[in-house]
Amino acid sequence: MPAALGGVITEDNAGEIRARVVLEGANGPTTPRADEILAERGITVLPDLYVNAGGVTVSYFEWAQNIQQFRWEEERVNAELARHMREAWATLARVARERAVSFRTAAFTVAIGRVARATVLRGV
Repeated sequence: MPAALGGVITEDNAGEIRARVVLEGANGPTTPRADEILAERGITVLPDLYVNAGGVTVSYFEWAQNIQQFRWEEERVNAELARHMREAWATLARVARERAVSFRTAAFTVAIGRVARATVLRGV
């Protein structure tokens, strides 16, 4: 689990990784060519876009609480986070399966689709 620096899994070291799954905790830790090598080797990569989403989601919860001037208990934060992450995983896994694409491609597909829908709804 690369969790601190971007660009640490490269084509120079992707062949040496001894894992079945790579969880990208850092932003952009895997180069595009390394991503291809890992896929060729049958190593599942869960992209930063999904793996990092928990922290971003809790930051949103904090913003929502601050703007409304109230505070959630830790149990509620954890329950809401778990619900959102389960829903995100279900969507990610479904898109990857239905389109026969990597989790990274599925994550980008979902994200771009959401931005496109929001743009249309805003009349932009």
